[in-house]
Amino acid sequence: MKQDLLKIISTSVEKIDLEEIRNDFSSLSKMIKKNKTDIILINDGVSSVSKEFLLGEINQILETQTIERTKYYINRLKKSLTETKQNKINDLNLNRWKEYDDILTDSLWVLDKRDKSGVHHAGYWGNFIPQIPNQLLRRYTKKGEWVLDPFLGSGTTLIEAQRLGRNAVGIELSKKVLDQTKKNIAKETNPGKIKLEFVNGDSSSVDIKEVLNELNAKSFQLQIFHPPYWDIIKFSEDKSDLSNAKSIGDFLNSFGKVLDNCLPHLDKKRFAAVVISDKYSNGEWIPLGFYVMQEFVKRGMILKSTIVKNFDETTAKRNQKELWRYRALAGGFYVFKHEYIFVFQKKDNFTKPKIKRPLISYPENEDKQDKVVLQFIWNI
Repeated sequence: MKQDLLKIISTSVEKIDLEEIRNDFSSLSKMIKKNKTDIILINDGVSSVSKEFLLGEINQILETQTIERTKYYINRLKKSLTETKQNKINDLNLNRWKEYDDILTDSLWVLDKRDKSGVHHAGYWGNFIPQIPNQLLRRYTKKGEWVLDPFLGSGTTLIEAQRLGRNAVGIELSKKVLDQTKKNIAKETNPGKIKLEFVNGDSSSVDIKEVLNELNAKSFQLQIFHPPYWDIIKFSEDKSDLSNAKSIGDFLNSFGKVLDNCLPHLDKKRFAAVVISDKYSNGEWIPLGFYVMQEFVKRGMILKSTIVKNFDETTAKRNQKELWRYRALAGGFYVFKHEYIFVFQKKDNFTKPKIKRPLISYPENEDKQDKVVLQFIWNI
C-alpha cells in the first residue's frame, strides 16, 4: 500500500492528461477503501495517515476541473505525506491540519458529556471536564514539556498530561485531597514514563523554583489555572483557600498572589489558561470571570482568546431545572449555562510586575464592592 500510494502520487503530478490522472486517483481511492484499518502506513511505516483524511484529499483531486488546480492538490497531498510542518508550541503537523478535526478552534465550546475513561470521575465537586485540559495540552505543548496546575483538585490536568506524554506538577492545598488524587492517578498505566509531581501547599507561596530544581526542569511551557469560583463551593476551612475569601477584593488579591508566584516560571511566549465562571449573589450578576481575566492582563500577559464553554451538567442544577427556570422568570435573570476559558501568552519582554498591595481598597460591604471593582477595571 505505502509503495503504491507514494508512487501514484509522484508519477501523477508529472502527467499532462487530466483524465489519466483521475483514473490513477480513482484506482487509488478504491484501493484505500478496501483497507481494513483506519490508519494507512506511509514512508516505510515510519509515519501514518488516517484513511478519512486521505480519501478526503483524493476526492478533492478528483473533483477539480483544471490540470493546474489538480496538480496543486496533488503536490499538497504529497507534501502532507512526506514533510512535517510544526510550530514551536505543539506537535501538530500543519501540513495535515485537516486531520485534527477533533481539536477545537472556535471560541464557543459545546461539549456534551464529560470523559469518564480510566480514572477520570465527577465525584470531586467542582472539577472541570477532562476535555478542557486535553484541548489546551494538545494546542499549547509538545511531548516531554512541563505543565503546572496550581489548583490540582482531583488531578484532571495531570491525568490528561500523563496520557498525552507531558510532564506535570500539581499543587494542592489540602493534604487529604492530594493523597487521594495521587492514589487515584497511580491506578493508570504510565507507558511513557511521564514525570508527575504532587506538591502539598499554598500556590501563592510554594517555592516553585525549588520544585523545578528537584525535577531537573528549568520552567513550565503551559500553566492551567482552575481556581474556586470564589465562595460558590466551599472546599475547606483553610483560611488560605480562595473559596473562603471574605469579599471579592480579598479573592482577587489572593488569586493575584498565586499568579505572582507562578507566572515568572512560565517560559516567555508560552501560554497560560484559566477556567472560571461568573457568580450570582443577592440579586446581582458578578462578572467574576472578567475580574480574574484582568488579574492576568495587569501582570503583562497578552489575552489571546476568550472561550465560552457550555455548563449544562452541574450537580446543583441537574435535578432542579424547573425550579431554576421559575427563579429566572421571577427574578429577571438568566440561568448560568456557561463558563469561561481565558487563554494568555507571556510577552517576550515579560518582567515580574511590581504590584503594590492592596491593589485598591475593597469595601467589605458587598452591596458596594462590585461597583468599586468595576470602577477600578475601567481605570486601568
